[in-house]
Amino acid sequence: SLYEAKRDRHPRVFAFPSSVDAAHFGRARGALPDPEDQRGIGHPRVGFFGVIDERMDVALVGEVAARLPGVQFVMLGPVVKIDAGSLPRLPNVHWLGSKPYAQLPSYMANWDAGWMPFALNGSTRFISPTKTPEFLAAGLPLMSTPVPDVVRGYGAGRLVEIAEGAEAVTAAVAALLKKPAPAWLAAVDRHLATTSWDATWEGM
Repeated sequence: SLYEAKRDRHPRVFAFPSSVDAAHFGRARGALPDPEDQRGIGHPRVGFFGVIDERMDVALVGEVAARLPGVQFVMLGPVVKIDAGSLPRLPNVHWLGSKPYAQLPSYMANWDAGWMPFALNGSTRFISPTKTPEFLAAGLPLMSTPVPDVVRGYGAGRLVEIAEGAEAVTAAVAALLKKPAPAWLAAVDRHLATTSWDATWEGM
């Protein structure tokens, strides 16, 4: 969508969507030790990683967590550009701060699903979240609010479940916690086989 908005600004404009280091995040499909600060958190766990800023719908996080008190929400990333005091503080929401890139597979290997509770505003209109294929490479069922590039790139084939509003997101998160069908993972792997940062570099 960013390409479509800007392609008329110059005669040579090219689209390079987010890619993925599938081997790195694919490590999460195996048994990796649970990091110490996550070890005491119960299951099921639904995780997020990334910058926590105005692009996250923090009110939605709080509403969904309140509706699913038996689900533990693990949130990784630095809090920037928003007041940390605005984050929902519930017993089942765990703000664990920034983690090194190298450690992300260890966290994700011990999650049951992932979610991307993005706000739908000017800050997210043109984002193409790199974490989308990273979650999928980790083999984690994933839901997202309807960010345009996620809907078009992943929603149509049901690689990512799309939901909007607290009630629908709650239902989608609950559904993710059922073991994913082998057909879903096979479809994910077919999609991931079409992209890599090496291919992006070669294309550029």
